[in-house]
Amino acid sequence: MAEEFPSPEAIRWNSDGLLPAIVQDDQTGEVLMLAWMNADSLRQTLALGETVFWSRSRQELWHKGVTSGNTQAVAGMWLDCDGDTLLIRVRPAGPACHTGARTCFFTPLDRLLP
Repeated sequence: MAEEFPSPEAIRWNSDGLLPAIVQDDQTGEVLMLAWMNADSLRQTLALGETVFWSRSRQELWHKGVTSGNTQAVAGMWLDCDGDTLLIRVRPAGPACHTGARTCFFTPLDRLLP
């Protein structure tokens, strides 16, 4: 039986203290991106109502869209059954991808196969 609201202990952070977060458009269901969260970025996301992630390359918090204007208003968040992945449904204010594409998932795998 599913819990109504998981306790913080239910989150299974990886060895780097991170949790993968799948970001999905709340209206269309389209998967927009995958990013990483630490405890601070999760707390800030809950407080702000907009996505905040942990940038592994820059080693700093990253409030999605703070410079581009392409913010993501959080519509809901769900922890998966294993407690090791987060699904965030958002109302995006623009493209999710740094390339300007609506989603980061625009390269079909069959184009990469011989």
